[in-house]
Amino acid sequence: MTEPILKARNLVKRYGKVTALDHCDFELMPGEILAVIGDNGAGKSSLIKALSGAVQPDGGEIWLDGKKVEFASPLDARAHGIECVYQTLAMSPALSIADNMFMGRELRKPGIMGSLFRKLDRPAMEKFAREKLNELGLMTIQNINQAVETLSGGQRQGVAVARAAAFGSKVVILDEPTAALGVKESRRVLELIRDVRSRGIPIILISHNMPHVFEVADRIHIHRLGKRLCVIRPDDYTMSDAVAFMTGAKEAPGEPMAA
Repeated sequence: MTEPILKARNLVKRYGKVTALDHCDFELMPGEILAVIGDNGAGKSSLIKALSGAVQPDGGEIWLDGKKVEFASPLDARAHGIECVYQTLAMSPALSIADNMFMGRELRKPGIMGSLFRKLDRPAMEKFAREKLNELGLMTIQNINQAVETLSGGQRQGVAVARAAAFGSKVVILDEPTAALGVKESRRVLELIRDVRSRGIPIILISHNMPHVFEVADRIHIHRLGKRLCVIRPDDYTMSDAVAFMTGAKEAPGEPMAA
């Protein structure tokens, strides 16, 4: 049986008297798009933050590529190949596309100019950024040096996804990627998600948009009351079923399935 690329067992996270994660399990299989859905307050954000190093769980274990890992910070998770695109996109509007792609991991000039004078290797960063945007079909962005604030919402989301795909060697986590977008731009982002997956990078997609979830996800992790309730395949259930499981209106199916 295929081993999950990322898995969690018995994750616990408490904030005072509130238990956000209650012995939660999780599995992401290689090369899949796994959607995570759940009602507000179900603990989805705490799960994603634990998997991406933004919070440290109070209990439980996380495994990446068959090895047990503990992330001290998002930078630590990033170093292990896990990239996260948050709803806020975490971009600097006044900086260029290339600068945003390399924020926090800028390339220095080779030799003394880079090591001593810390001069940035702008041509290398611009070339890399252009290549990554082209790979994902974001050719509409003509100038790699234009400020991110001049881009449309969909283009900004595209840059954020391209950045994650460029550096996320193991897993890309997308938090509500189509939340603030119109129909046309949402469609482009869904295509982008498929493009990233076609490069062999598995994706965790957190979304409230059921049509989008059912369109692109291979499996759907339903989160309820701080833990995984079940995992379903979009082919086997309807959107109404998923919402009913999520809200407790309908009894969930048995054991979660592997991919």
